[in-house]
Amino acid sequence: MGKSKVYYTDFHAHLGEGLPTKLKRLVKKAGIEDLDLDGKFVAIKMHFGELGNISYLRPNYAKAIVDVVKELGGKPFLTDCNTMYPGSRKNALEHLECAWENGFTPLSVGCPIIIGDGLKGTDDIEVPVKGGEYVENAKIGRAVMDADVFISLTHFKGHEMTGFGGTIKNIGMGCGSRAGKIEQHSSGLPHVDPEKCRGCKLCLRECANNGLQFDEEAKKMTIDSKNCVGCGRCVGACNFDAISFNNDHANEILNCRMAEYTKAVVDGREQFHISLIVDVSPNCDCHAENDIPILPNIGMFVSKDPLALDQACVDACLKATPMPGSQLAKHLADPNFEDQHDHFRNSTPESEWRSCLDHAAKIGLGSREYELIEMK
Repeated sequence: MGKSKVYYTDFHAHLGEGLPTKLKRLVKKAGIEDLDLDGKFVAIKMHFGELGNISYLRPNYAKAIVDVVKELGGKPFLTDCNTMYPGSRKNALEHLECAWENGFTPLSVGCPIIIGDGLKGTDDIEVPVKGGEYVENAKIGRAVMDADVFISLTHFKGHEMTGFGGTIKNIGMGCGSRAGKIEQHSSGLPHVDPEKCRGCKLCLRECANNGLQFDEEAKKMTIDSKNCVGCGRCVGACNFDAISFNNDHANEILNCRMAEYTKAVVDGREQFHISLIVDVSPNCDCHAENDIPILPNIGMFVSKDPLALDQACVDACLKATPMPGSQLAKHLADPNFEDQHDHFRNSTPESEWRSCLDHAAKIGLGSREYELIEMK
């Protein structure tokens, strides 16, 4: 597979031109007009943000893509699938209310919002994974697969398990139904270090499966292996690094399954992918909070190849200087910290991301080789 084209522009705004307009120019330069959109249903997959989190992409960016799709005759809708954990997006009613509260409404974005896996997260379809090693049939939200054309609009940020949340995670994990998300996460179980556990119970709020049990006598949290699905939400919720995974390869297997789910979604379809490196929070937008960005705002990236897009975004991030006062900067300033020479691993040492891109290349999702084309 040869080099893929990745188009890039920074966040400097020209006089009289806002960033949404600049994004429209970028996607047109990247060839969105080459897609057959006339009269077609177009799914625009994005993340509406958990309530309490404000680092998710602004609705203005979504409207910019919607406007271009409609200009080209398409019938766009914004979509995401329900979560497997407690929060404001675990069913379609709460998910829509969360989206509305975070500014995503048909009036603000110019198109309908459809939750891809239905009311309870059970409206999915099994999609074969060609060349899959970990997943035979991916469980994808039905509305995602019913669309004629697939576009991803991604907020590129850090992640407590996968190192970063990019295009592959937005598609693979994001388009999985609740059952699909459980399948991707069920690779190893976490472990609680009793010496580090403070008994604060913050992790307990994040568990949807009764996988955590609090020992009242010892005032420590424990894992119930019969109920735990290995989603890792408790890892991100712990402020004291008391929770880690027993399976040293759990993150790698998650990454491989995520890549295979992504292939199931995009294989053989008209597709287009957009990723914005802005407000690079250390954890996923699924959190009900966000911290100081670990990296500066770098730019907007577009490609027809999801793997090349993630690779280009990673490369740009690894060249950037950490933001002062961020989780990443604090770790690097600690004299006892072991520098991994990798911003994402340094921000969250228990995370791992390289296996995702390696496996995506292996199964033919795209190319890690790319040509970066800059637009002023």
